[in-house]
Amino acid sequence: MITPIRWPSGLPARRRRQVAAALIAICALLLAACGAADEEPAAASDPGTGHLHGLGVDPADGTVYAAGHLGVFRLADSKAIRVADHYQDTMGFTITGPRNFLASGHPSPTDRGATSPHLGLIRSTDAGNTWTTVSADGEADFHSLQQVGEVLYGFDSQTSRVWVSDDRGSTWDRRAQMPVGDLAGHVSEPQQVWATTAEGLQVSDDGGRTFRVVPDSPALAAIDKPAAGVLIALGSDGQVLRSVDGGSWTASGRLPEGAEPTVLSAVSAEHLLAADAADVVYESKNSGRSWAVLYRPSSNANNH
Repeated sequence: MITPIRWPSGLPARRRRQVAAALIAICALLLAACGAADEEPAAASDPGTGHLHGLGVDPADGTVYAAGHLGVFRLADSKAIRVADHYQDTMGFTITGPRNFLASGHPSPTDRGATSPHLGLIRSTDAGNTWTTVSADGEADFHSLQQVGEVLYGFDSQTSRVWVSDDRGSTWDRRAQMPVGDLAGHVSEPQQVWATTAEGLQVSDDGGRTFRVVPDSPALAAIDKPAAGVLIALGSDGQVLRSVDGGSWTASGRLPEGAEPTVLSAVSAEHLLAADAADVVYESKNSGRSWAVLYRPSSNANNH
């Protein structure tokens, strides 16, 4: 039942009309708010992973992880699940043991406590939930990290040098100066490190002090060394290539048509992970002969 308004005696008619108009406006606003509350909320835009920089498998439980411009993600059921709500630009990502990750990169844009745009070397011992600074905070921006036993190699984009640590990243020695795309090595030969460069594949046998060009090597987008003497690479054309110590190369497969390779992680000589320029993540368990899609960004993800 609608109760009529009881106006105070002596209230002028003009004032009554003003009050009535205000009450009508308030009711209209309340009705609009109720209607909006009944509607389904608009879906939030998927920010995506950002451009992917690294891939790996945690030996603790077999989970596949991807590191990108907007954090570290667990890949499961075709989804990328952000770890611990971190948005740091995670570069040089590598998994060194069960739940043990190394990385570099840049702080989250919302991290108001950041004192530098460069994270240096950071480590997580709980699968990316928390990170601690190991060294070179505010100094180094490692775009590639490769641990081979106690020796850790890193390519620092700030100095264009290969940095080498004999104590797992606590202290560093700056060695060869050269632009590097990707680094690869194996614990069986800790003083040997391979590097993709604009001049082709290069190798150092003296712990990164000097490098030599590997003759007749194909144009490579990424490289890894999953076993002693075994090099696995992605050619710039998407071919999966295999070589014994940089000698002749043989093709064992190819990424799907149109995929422009950017990242390779050889979990073993048979188990391969790869990403392309569209940030699609692929997995092969037969040395690259066939591939399955683990993750594809949604159409509303802003990955670049």
